[in-house]
Amino acid sequence: MASSSDPWMKEYNEASRLADDINSMIADRGSLPQSGPEIMRHTSAIRRKITILGTRLDSLEALLLKIPPKSLTDKELHKRQDTLSNLKSKAKQMAASFNMSNFANREDLLGQSKKAADDMSRVAGLDNQGIVGLQRQIMKEQDEGLEKLEETVLSTKHIALAVNEELTLHTRLIDDLEDHVDVTNSRLQRVQKRLAILNKRTKGGCSCMCLLLSVVAIVILAVIVWLLIKYL
Repeated sequence: MASSSDPWMKEYNEASRLADDINSMIADRGSLPQSGPEIMRHTSAIRRKITILGTRLDSLEALLLKIPPKSLTDKELHKRQDTLSNLKSKAKQMAASFNMSNFANREDLLGQSKKAADDMSRVAGLDNQGIVGLQRQIMKEQDEGLEKLEETVLSTKHIALAVNEELTLHTRLIDDLEDHVDVTNSRLQRVQKRLAILNKRTKGGCSCMCLLLSVVAIVILAVIVWLLIKYL
């Protein structure tokens, strides 16, 4: 395959790294709780990256169509097509595992699945100049489809980001509320324990004080009686 300095190869390497990153995130997802805000945020991040991967794959396909004739050998061209097809298959499998049905319909949105057989028949019987003209026409149609798709993706992205921000805010508020409730409950339990201890100490101290006052009163009374007997 060509050098990584080639624009198509550079874009493909980035898409391949993104696919590896998504696979790693999917593997990490198994270690998270089955429910709760953490798994929701992780799943949302995976979905966003799968969508980005799909956009990159569409860009790769468009770049492949824009490659000038004879700049690649037939072997290299077929190799790139097969490589791209394999990566697209992996991306579709990842999208299917998250029920992203709109991802599987991307080619229909671009009008490629309906035109693939027709394009092959249009190439038959054309000379080099005719093939170049047909390729330019396909590139123009592809660009128009990509522009429409980009508008749809951007619109969906803004909506998804807004919803994600709202969910993140509510999740943070709920987490903060739970933390405050736990702290307040812990403090209340400590105060109750201290009040119980203080109540016991107060009861015990009161009994000792009453006994001491009684003894003192008896002593004083005895002294008074002794003085009265002595001086009267």
